[in-house]
Amino acid sequence: MTAKPPFVKKQDCFSTYHNIERNDPYNWLRADNWQEVMREPDKLPQDIREVLEAENAYTAAMLADTEELQQTLFEEMKGRIKQDDSSVPSPDGDYAYASRYESGAQHPMLVRTKRDGGDEQILLDGNREAEGKAFFRLAGSSHSDDHKYLAWSFDDKGSEFFTLKIRDLATGNDLDEVINETGGSAVWSGDSKYLFYIRLDENHRPSRLFRHEMGTDREKDVLVYEEEDAGFFMGVGKTQSGKFIIIDIHDHETSECRIIPGDDATAEPVLIAKRQTGVEYSIDEANGQFYILTNADDAEDFKIVTVEVEQPGRDKWRDLIEHKSGNLIIAHTCYGEFMVRLERVDGLPRIVIHNYADGSENVIAFAEEAYSLGMMDGYEFHTDIIRFSYSSMTTPSQVFDYNVKTGDRELRKQQEVPSGHNVNDYVTRRIMAPAHDGELVPVSLLYHKDTSIDGSAPLWLYGYGSYGIAMPAGFSTGRLSLVDRGFIFAIAHIRGGKEKGFDWYRQGRRRNKKNTFKDFISAARYLIKENYTAKGNIIANGGSAGGMLMGAVANMAPELFKAVIGEVPFVDVLTTMLDDSLPLTPPEWPEWGNPITSVEDYKYIASYSPVDNVEAKAYPHILAVAGLTDPRVTYWEPAKWVATLREKKTDDNLLLLKTIMDAGHAGMPGRFEALKDTALVFAFGLKVSDRMG
Repeated sequence: MTAKPPFVKKQDCFSTYHNIERNDPYNWLRADNWQEVMREPDKLPQDIREVLEAENAYTAAMLADTEELQQTLFEEMKGRIKQDDSSVPSPDGDYAYASRYESGAQHPMLVRTKRDGGDEQILLDGNREAEGKAFFRLAGSSHSDDHKYLAWSFDDKGSEFFTLKIRDLATGNDLDEVINETGGSAVWSGDSKYLFYIRLDENHRPSRLFRHEMGTDREKDVLVYEEEDAGFFMGVGKTQSGKFIIIDIHDHETSECRIIPGDDATAEPVLIAKRQTGVEYSIDEANGQFYILTNADDAEDFKIVTVEVEQPGRDKWRDLIEHKSGNLIIAHTCYGEFMVRLERVDGLPRIVIHNYADGSENVIAFAEEAYSLGMMDGYEFHTDIIRFSYSSMTTPSQVFDYNVKTGDRELRKQQEVPSGHNVNDYVTRRIMAPAHDGELVPVSLLYHKDTSIDGSAPLWLYGYGSYGIAMPAGFSTGRLSLVDRGFIFAIAHIRGGKEKGFDWYRQGRRRNKKNTFKDFISAARYLIKENYTAKGNIIANGGSAGGMLMGAVANMAPELFKAVIGEVPFVDVLTTMLDDSLPLTPPEWPEWGNPITSVEDYKYIASYSPVDNVEAKAYPHILAVAGLTDPRVTYWEPAKWVATLREKKTDDNLLLLKTIMDAGHAGMPGRFEALKDTALVFAFGLKVSDRMG
C-alpha cells in the first residue's frame, strides 16, 4: 500500500503592510510559545506536533525501500572516519592541549600533557557528560591562564541555549558556579580571577556581557556591557597577546569594538571606534599597536591599519596593508614578531606572513585548481611557528606547522581514511559558468576518473550564497559515497558569498538577492551545456540560507532538477523578516532588507520568498529537513513550505518533510549520529536518480 500524504489544515491569517494585504494560511504552525519550546520541546502544542509526526511517518514510509541503502551509506561514511582520532597538540606554557576520540565514541575528550610529553590528563570527557541525554553537543572551552580551571559549555536541547560550567582541573570536578542560557563562549582575565561571558535575552539574542568573579555566587555577576539595539549581536574574545579582552558588537555590515585590559578586568570598556553604518572592523594587538582589519575609507576588499593602543580612535588610524581591489583580506592574527593574514585572490585562498621589523612578506599558497586553506591560531603569542590546514576536494585534510624564520614546513597530521582513499582515482576541477549578466560563476567539481563526461552522469549541485560566506573546495569523506556511485559533485560559488571579493557579496544581497538564484541556475545550465550532466538529472542541495536558494530555484527553474533538497531551509523569508521577535530578524535586515519600514524591501522580498511564490505547476522531487529546536531557521518554515507545495503542485513527485524532534539547526550531535542524517539525504537523492543499486 502507498502511504497517503498528510493533510494540513488551512487557517486564514491576514496581515497588512504598506497597504498590501496578505494571507498566510499555514501560519498557525508557528507555536505561540516557541520560546518555551526551545527550552522544553515537550511544550510544543499537540496539534502542531501531530502534523510534524504525521509528516515524519509519511517520509519514513516513502523512504522505507532505502533503509538498507541508508545503513550501507552510514557504514561507508563511518568507515572513512578514523575511530581513535586526535588533534595536533597545541602548546601553551608548560602544557600542550588537544582533543581526541576513543574508538566508537561519539563525542571528543579534551586532554593535555606536559609540553615536552608525559602522562595524559583527561580534562573533560564529552561521552560521559552526554550520558542519559537525548541531545548533547559540546560547545566552547577555554582554560584559564594559570592552567587551573576549564570553562566549558554544552547544549542539551539543540536550541543553542548553552550551559556554562567551570571545572577545577586539579580535582576534575565542576564548581557550583553553573551559568545557564549563555552564548557558549567565555574568556578569562589574565590573572584567572574573572570570567567574561554573554547571556542570551528572552528572544535568544546575545546582548549582555557579564563578569564572573571566581568563588562568588553567580547572582553577583557584574553586567559589563549591554547592547540595547536588537539589530546587533555581541561576541567576546581576546587578542592573541592576551593583553586585551574584546567586546565585539556587529550585524552583517557594521561593527563596533570595545576593549578591557586583560590584567585589569574590572576596568570600564574603552571604545575603539564608534559604529558607522557599513563600516566593519576587527582588532588584534602586538607590541603596543592595534592592528585593525577594516573596510573603512571605501576599502571594499578590506585593508589593515595600525594605531597606538593609548589613542585608538579612527582619526589616528594609519594604513599598513593598503586596500587592493580583488584581493580580499579575510582574517588576521598578530604574533610577537609578525602578523599573519588570510586572503583570497582570484577565488583561491592564501596565507601571507608580514614581518614587523622590515615589512617583508612571505606567501603560502598551493597549486591545485580548487582547494581550502585555513589558519589555525594557537594559544601562544611569542612563537616562530604558525599552523594551518589544507585540503582539496580530492586531497584529505593536512595540518602543517610553518616556521616563519626558516621557511620549513612540517606536516603534523594527515587525515586518515581507514577504509582507503586513492587520490589518483578522483578528479577535481574549477570551471567558470557564464551568468545571466556576463559575470563568471566559479564552480568546483569532483568526480571519479572513470565517470564519463558525456551528459549521462547524475550531478549533485550544492550552493549557499549568503552572508558573504565562501564555500570552501575542501575534502569531504561523505561526498565519496555519491561520487563512487557515478555522481559528479559540484559546488556553485554564487554571488552572495565572497569567493571573488566583497563585491561578489554585494551583488548577491538585499535588492541584488536574485543574482544568487540566477547564478545557481546559470551554473546548472552551463554544466548541462558542457555535458557534465543532462537537464532534469541534477540534485540541487543547500542548507539554511542555502535552503532559501533551494526554494527559490525550485520555483524559478524546476525543469532543470531531478530533485531539490533543503536542509533547515530558510524559505519563509517575508514572514520571518516581518517578525522582529525572532532571534535573527533585526540583525539580518542589513542582509535582506527591512520589509516593516520599506515598501520596496517588502515587495522585493515578496517577489522571491519561496513560500510566497509556490505556483500550481510541476516541481521536482523535494525533501525538506528541519530541527524542532532550531532558533535560526524555525521548524515552521519548512513545514509551511511543504504544506504550500502539497496544496498547489500538480505533479506526483515525492514531497517529504523530516523534522528531527530532538535537534536544532546543526542536526544530531555526535560524529557518527550525524552521519545518519547525511545518509537519509543521500539515499533520497540516489532513490530518485535510480542509483540505489
